[in-house]
Amino acid sequence: MPLKPHLVKESFSLIEPVADKATAYFYGRLFAENPHLRGMFPPAMDVQRDRLFGALTRIVRSLDSPESLAPYLAQLGRDHRKYGVLAEHYTALGNALIATVRRFAAEMWNPEVEAAWVAAYTIAANQMIAAADAEPGDEPAWWPAEVIGHERRTCDIAVLTLRPGRRFDYRPGQYVNVQSARWPRVWRTYSIANAPRPDNTIRLHVRALPGGWVSTALVAHTRVGDTVTLGPPMGTMVPPEGDRDILAVAGGTGLAPLKAIVEHVVASGRAPGILLVHGARTDAELYDLADLTEMSRRCPRLRVLPAVSAQPGYPGVRGCLPDVVPGLGCWREHEVFVCGPPGMVALTVRRLRQAGVPEARIHRDITADRP
Repeated sequence: MPLKPHLVKESFSLIEPVADKATAYFYGRLFAENPHLRGMFPPAMDVQRDRLFGALTRIVRSLDSPESLAPYLAQLGRDHRKYGVLAEHYTALGNALIATVRRFAAEMWNPEVEAAWVAAYTIAANQMIAAADAEPGDEPAWWPAEVIGHERRTCDIAVLTLRPGRRFDYRPGQYVNVQSARWPRVWRTYSIANAPRPDNTIRLHVRALPGGWVSTALVAHTRVGDTVTLGPPMGTMVPPEGDRDILAVAGGTGLAPLKAIVEHVVASGRAPGILLVHGARTDAELYDLADLTEMSRRCPRLRVLPAVSAQPGYPGVRGCLPDVVPGLGCWREHEVFVCGPPGMVALTVRRLRQAGVPEARIHRDITADRP
């Protein structure tokens, strides 16, 4: 069955304006036809619906770039194992998806469009199933991890140190899904804030959000000795190859993956110059400045520059990161990493491209604080 990305994209454009209604219909249809699947999902579905539509959007937009789509689908397939997803479940998901597109893209729905969606979903599902099946037989779908450190850096930010019960292999810059014992089946993603260590420990930077189930549990109610559950590592924003100088731009807790990447590069013995810019609203929110300062003391090639945007009397760099960073130097020959809230990431990337930084050397991750 030939793949026709243009038909999928055109029909999907009719769904994007009504994403909330479409995802609600999708899950309603899925659970009505397959009631036994409801227990695999969290009690509150708002975040789950957002994640579904985000993943679907990325897949649709990448259909004509299979070389970039394949690694993402493989990660999804491996990650779905933690929910207990089996190969046969993909048929039910596909049926609900086709029914949803048929309903919300009705004005252009016809047999050719349906065939295009069936072909696209079949390819994606098969790649996810193959990735899950390819996992080594002793590779767990999730890892229990003991909390061995909990530092409350601000009233709403904590740094957690976790020790997984089994070897947890990942690349610096990746993120992980986390489940608190207080909220079974509710998973939130957090970036790992350190390069891999011999003692198998990882650190997470977590900001508690109002009404945030997992974030509040991790910041306010988790103690040393507790256990959380981790999904497999995900993400493609990893350390660069080569010896180009590095610019790392972090907004808020978007610092976490960039700190891991910088830590890895420093430990590797390579000697590029590194500028790490960490932005926050006030100096009180520069929650990791002491650690960053110590890293720069040990590595003269690393420069750490804090910047604040909402504290007029601050004696250092003031302003929003998209405005500050382009004026700090010429970054055309650097490898650039940007991580933080979506708006900050998008605008910073735009300003850097306008300043002549090639798109291929800009690596980004949208790390909005997760509830």
